[in-house]
Amino acid sequence: MRFHEFYIGQVFKTKSLKLTKEDITRFAREFDPQYMHLDEEKAFQGRFNGIIASGIQTLAVSFKLWVETGSYGDEVIAGTAMNNIKFIKPVYPGDELYTIVEVIGVKEMRNGTGLVTVLLSTFNNKEEQVFEGDLSVLVKQ
Repeated sequence: MRFHEFYIGQVFKTKSLKLTKEDITRFAREFDPQYMHLDEEKAFQGRFNGIIASGIQTLAVSFKLWVETGSYGDEVIAGTAMNNIKFIKPVYPGDELYTIVEVIGVKEMRNGTGLVTVLLSTFNNKEEQVFEGDLSVLVKQ
């Protein structure tokens, strides 16, 4: 979509993605090697009662699901900011995530571009919100 096709209050819903224990541990080994993501025994002794996904993985999945809607298409130029990132609830193996995306800002820029800001709100299959964050991208007009 081009910049002028986005408007404040516009809402999109993504498809779902199920995270397995293997998905969680593979991501954690490479990008967030902390015990709560890797060591099942130690994780069960902690506050989450088991392995949980990295918040960074939850953010990445949320972004992936949004991008896969194809709403930006080839009109996207680059991301410019992520703000107000909140990891609300832990994500466990077997959780299926989807994201509700709401356009919360549109700003015309120079050189035939515009800034689109969206609020990503990610939920698990129990309809519990697990993540929230704002994302701004530069889009062709």
